[in-house]
Amino acid sequence: MKTRSVLTALFLVLAALFAPGFGVLTGTHQAQAATKITHATATSMFRQAGIGWSSSGNCSDRNNASCTSFEQLNLATAQGAQTLKSASGCGLTITGGTETGHASGTYSHWNGYKLDYAKATCLTNYVKGTFSYIGVRGDGAPMWQSGSGNVYADEGNHWDVLYYNCGGC
Repeated sequence: MKTRSVLTALFLVLAALFAPGFGVLTGTHQAQAATKITHATATSMFRQAGIGWSSSGNCSDRNNASCTSFEQLNLATAQGAQTLKSASGCGLTITGGTETGHASGTYSHWNGYKLDYAKATCLTNYVKGTFSYIGVRGDGAPMWQSGSGNVYADEGNHWDVLYYNCGGC
């Protein structure tokens, strides 16, 4: 066997082992060092994309559960919201960000991986018509998964979205 053929075969095997989402040595949901952004940066990104947000307390204090804060949001999460807006063409209103009061965990609101969106017919039709139904979460919320791996949970009065990545930004 020629050296070039051996090297080509070795490269293909290594590429398969390390391919994101496919390789046995990686996972589609691995935690990676996330770039954190400020509330001001996130609101600027959302405003630019035409995404609205609301707060029951009319505030943005991360330590107040009545507020909607984007402090320490992952950049990929903000970009994921922009991707969702662009791909769906729907009006989006964020109702929950990184503020306290949500469930804890690695992939949590507090850690910058999740956003809540107000329920709207356009968004619901887009999620259910575009993404794959993947079953029911432990709390009973039905879930859909995008092609990029992000998970959309229907929590009844809002969508709880877990962004592992920017959704193809």
